[in-house]
Amino acid sequence: MPIRIIFFVAATILVSASGAFSQPRTARDIHFDAVVVDTHNDVAQRMLNGEDISVLTQAGHSDLPRFRQGGVDVEMFSIWVPPEKTQRSYFDQADEQIDSVESLARRNPAAVVLARSSFDVDRAVREHKLAAMLGMEGGHPLGDAIGNLDHFYNRGVRYLTLTWNNSTSWATSAKDETNPETTLAHRGLTVFGKAVVRKMNDLGMLVDVSHVGERTFWDVIGTSTRPIIASHSSVWSLCHHRRNLKDDQLKAIAKNGGVVFINFNPAFIDSTFADKEAKMRAPHQREIDSLVRVLPGDTFTKENAIARHFAAEYLPIRPPLSVLVDHFDYVAKLIGPDHVGIGSDFDGINVTPLGMDDVTALPNLTRALLERGYSEADVKKMLGGNFLRVLKEAERH
Repeated sequence: MPIRIIFFVAATILVSASGAFSQPRTARDIHFDAVVVDTHNDVAQRMLNGEDISVLTQAGHSDLPRFRQGGVDVEMFSIWVPPEKTQRSYFDQADEQIDSVESLARRNPAAVVLARSSFDVDRAVREHKLAAMLGMEGGHPLGDAIGNLDHFYNRGVRYLTLTWNNSTSWATSAKDETNPETTLAHRGLTVFGKAVVRKMNDLGMLVDVSHVGERTFWDVIGTSTRPIIASHSSVWSLCHHRRNLKDDQLKAIAKNGGVVFINFNPAFIDSTFADKEAKMRAPHQREIDSLVRVLPGDTFTKENAIARHFAAEYLPIRPPLSVLVDHFDYVAKLIGPDHVGIGSDFDGINVTPLGMDDVTALPNLTRALLERGYSEADVKKMLGGNFLRVLKEAERH
């Protein structure tokens, strides 16, 4: 055989073999190759109600089998204490919720690692286990004792949302700052509140500005020497809700080196949703009132049950996945893909966007981001890389 023919045949075989080993990567390939982090999930509330989420459940948005099916590598379990007065302190109730997450990890050592650091996260990913991390939603379990930060940090809490909808004595919430009927002794952070932020910086605990008022937000920006996060917020310019961030706030977070984690709540991403929901529920109000009277549990539990009961009525008004992706796209274009991530609020919201029914649907988000033209590298940042960066930066204290 002539040398030229031998060379041609060999080259053809090499090209064919090379093609066989470099098939285009699908969105699903990219999703499951990435480290996927969700910075806000309220499933601990279901655990407190006695649900075993180590097995596939029929309720809510999350459980261990579904985390795996959705490709979730790191889940921030929200430690949220309802601010209603009870005989038990907020501090003790927060500890009880942390106990429940620790129990989940202890009972499922082959599937879950309680992660306290980026090192723990890396190990969990290598071992194909869920890295369960803790974020506390609302500063009221601290009371006015700054030493309680040490307690919760030692128990594994790695971010603190300074307020929930309720203000504390040292930080004011978005709800209270925007409600003209609310009388506030102060607005923003007090001297003690600024000391809390500085203490968090020293500990390596991320400061979370979701839920806080604008005055509190700017006080945090002026106080924190570490990157901050918004663990579950969306974009004001696309949906005028008090829980969302305005452009100047987004730019300030980017300048600070922080990250905005997008909330999936339809009311936070679709400016038309609230009116549609009110009109949908109006004809059913008598039935809803009856359900509220007979359903067990707190207000949130009742609302979840009502949303499931009227699932067919909600279907036409749920925003499409594209509306959710618009918020990722907006932040990435305004301040860069290094500053956006996932803060779903699964199990803390009653209704989800279409195509995002629960955690198993997260690969749909990856596909949609790729379809918007984002590179694989940038999508991986948004899926989890950006969180890992700020976590490691917080640890350098």
